[in-house]
Amino acid sequence: MHSSSTSLLNSSFPIPHPEKSKSPSATIPIRHRFTLRMSLNDNPKPPDIPSSLLSSVTKLLWGPSLPPGLLISTVRTAWHSTWRLMMSQLAPSDPSGGYSRPASRFRADELTRQSPKTLHIYVGLPCPWAHRTLIVRALKGLEEAVPVSIAAPGTDGSWEFNDVRGSDGDILIPGRDNANGRRTLKQVYQLRRGGYNGRSTVPMLWNTETKEVVCNESYDIIQLFNSGLNGLARNPGLDLNPPSLKDEIEKWNRVIYPNVNNGVYRCGFAQSQEAYDKAVEELFNTLDMLDVHLGSSRYLCGAKLTLADVCLFTTLIRFDLVYNGLFKCTKKKLIEYSNLHGYMRDLYQIPKVAETCNFPAIMDGYYRILFPLNPGCIRPVMPSGCEHEVLCTPHNRDSLSFTDKSTDIFVS
Repeated sequence: MHSSSTSLLNSSFPIPHPEKSKSPSATIPIRHRFTLRMSLNDNPKPPDIPSSLLSSVTKLLWGPSLPPGLLISTVRTAWHSTWRLMMSQLAPSDPSGGYSRPASRFRADELTRQSPKTLHIYVGLPCPWAHRTLIVRALKGLEEAVPVSIAAPGTDGSWEFNDVRGSDGDILIPGRDNANGRRTLKQVYQLRRGGYNGRSTVPMLWNTETKEVVCNESYDIIQLFNSGLNGLARNPGLDLNPPSLKDEIEKWNRVIYPNVNNGVYRCGFAQSQEAYDKAVEELFNTLDMLDVHLGSSRYLCGAKLTLADVCLFTTLIRFDLVYNGLFKCTKKKLIEYSNLHGYMRDLYQIPKVAETCNFPAIMDGYYRILFPLNPGCIRPVMPSGCEHEVLCTPHNRDSLSFTDKSTDIFVS
């Protein structure tokens, strides 16, 4: 097996590096094109329908000709009704049309009764909530202690397990259920005692011995990874939630979660102009404030990297890739924020963080799957400034803090 397969089986995810080529798909090296091929296979191009057939059907339904105004109004009414129905399933809303995120079903109280040697994490690479668990797992050195199964978005919005192979037959992405051998994440959830008919979301922490869902709330999971598995971690000295900073971390979380992490979804999933306007204003007011704060502070809580930084990073790394365009967060691009963009590059360059970022998977997971927001399922080119090479340019933020040698994770 080639080295790329070996590294992936060790939970290292490929980073796209654009190449010069006349072919659009060749801008991603062969071993990084897995999501593009997968999505194209999942969404095959519909067969061409002869114009004569369309003309015949139109005449049958509407007579020799259909007035353009009537055609437009009819299609608009039908599409709007269909869109409302799809959005009600994809993104529940409150009476004002604002997105109302469903609460996680399995929370932290289950974590206290778990054997640390029987845990398995299910993730999806496009998902920012799952991404934060991958980052903390990597920084703490828990890759061997907590094995991972990678699910991919299915065309119906569910999470599925499918191996993606290269032209030589090697597995490029181990998209299989390594704990239970199931085809979908929903089937894994249903293995728990009493079954399950709720939302099958990632991340999901699973107990391989009791066959129970331990937790599917991302913040609970990263807290466990940070301090609850130090006996198994290769980097137990790293504390991303130190007691001295807990109040400050919680303060930032109370601002960042509703306005930024969930704020981009409130923009993209808004079902009224009023709800969208409110979400956009709160999002960019918060980004403006963060940009000012990070002009004099290396991390949110000063010189120390914390869980609050991890939670903010997974939204920022997706901002120009998908949220700016697809979710209509268009007031500014992240690259226009000098401090925020430098801060994002600073975190990206921390060892092991870049390995958890897969840009083709992120773009495919949003543009090709969120049909109500992008009916044509056309994935745009990667925006300028999101390339790996750009994210690796000097961030010049070292002078804002000292290097904490005890954790050996800060880049100087």
